[in-house]
Amino acid sequence: MGDTTLTGQQVLDAGLADWRLMVHALQTRFATRDFATGLALVQRIAAVAEEMNHHPDIDLRYAHVDVRLTSHDTGGVTGRDLELARRASEAAADLGVAADPGAVTALELALDSADHERVKPFWAALLGYGSSSDDELSDPGGGLPTLWFQGTDEHAEPRQRWHLDVWVPHDVAEGRIAAALAAGGTLVSDAAAPSFWVLADADGNKACICTWQDRSG
Repeated sequence: MGDTTLTGQQVLDAGLADWRLMVHALQTRFATRDFATGLALVQRIAAVAEEMNHHPDIDLRYAHVDVRLTSHDTGGVTGRDLELARRASEAAADLGVAADPGAVTALELALDSADHERVKPFWAALLGYGSSSDDELSDPGGGLPTLWFQGTDEHAEPRQRWHLDVWVPHDVAEGRIAAALAAGGTLVSDAAAPSFWVLADADGNKACICTWQDRSG
């Protein structure tokens, strides 16, 4: 079972009360309540991860530690993740730290598209993402939300309900814009540059490349 992707029921049957299965990963939050305790917990989890040669994504904040476990070679949760989850929970318990799995949220962005292959290259270039499946893009570093394309009927350009503000280093902005344009995008407006540029994909969905420049704050 160690190298086999588990079903949701198999994960549930494992009885990991501290953990929740979300977006192909086990996730939890440990309520450490102070930074020093959080750091101590991270160090203990890191020691276990090194011993197992199986490494989690960890987000250390002042009052909590978020942990995400997945097996990248299978694209889901395996027995290795169950074992690391158990041992991470044991480390937390030894420090008197409680888990709060209900506080964890996983965010994905969904974009309705009648022809996702037409707009997918634009969004990959704009965000600096890689293709994780035919209808999905993901951040190679794992820190930003996944973007996936939901099928829809062909339709006239609608009033857009949301857009992305993509913040990049000021010396990266022009290269990112050029890549997005080369991938089928258009420049809608550079009136506010270098604070931000408004771009659009081939379906007219807009997004902004933003930098710190020319801002009062």
